[in-house]
Amino acid sequence: MQVRIEDSWKKVLKEEFSKPYFSSLVSFLKEEYSKKTIFPQGKNIFYAFDTCPFDKVKVVILGQDPYHEKGQAHGLAFSVEENIPIPPSLKNIYKEINSDLGFLNLKTGDLTPWAKQGVLLLNATLTVEAHKAGSHQNKGWETFTDSVVEVLSKKKENLVFILWGNYAQRKGRIIDREKHLILSSSHPSPLSAYNGFFGNHHFSQTNAFLEKHNQSPIVW
Repeated sequence: MQVRIEDSWKKVLKEEFSKPYFSSLVSFLKEEYSKKTIFPQGKNIFYAFDTCPFDKVKVVILGQDPYHEKGQAHGLAFSVEENIPIPPSLKNIYKEINSDLGFLNLKTGDLTPWAKQGVLLLNATLTVEAHKAGSHQNKGWETFTDSVVEVLSKKKENLVFILWGNYAQRKGRIIDREKHLILSSSHPSPLSAYNGFFGNHHFSQTNAFLEKHNQSPIVW
């Protein structure tokens, strides 16, 4: 397994890659990928970073784990590959966009177009074993993605951080709220979407904030 990441991220995360925990994580992943079915494919582990360079980030949406069924995970939180059925949480995200902004996209669950506009779709854990949700938690990914959130908070200004659910909100505690907009609500999962996700207007609020700070809005 070859670890590679987009150049601007490589620069700001350089110290992270040299830390002992990251070396241990890479060793663990090499072993896992050689013996088991792991998602996403190795080339897509850092797809969120490859499609949304550090210099282009305007919005950060925090997820938890990659999808763990075949053909779903491809390196972007909440996103699935083209022609894969849209998962329930993403369907609810699309419903809220429809309610908030007045249009509905249920054609594809591939969120690459969002990433290319500056939306970093970041899972806390970037890999998972097939059919085993949470199987790569506590192996080092969370430390790495905490450092990603921290470097964004420190080195950039006027970002929008979207935190759905308790897990994302806990991870977001390190964000500087004086410099950035934090939008929080319940998770879009069918189990919690009616407890505050629907009607949160996060998509229109994000665009209003971006426009206020002379940045182009996201075409959701």
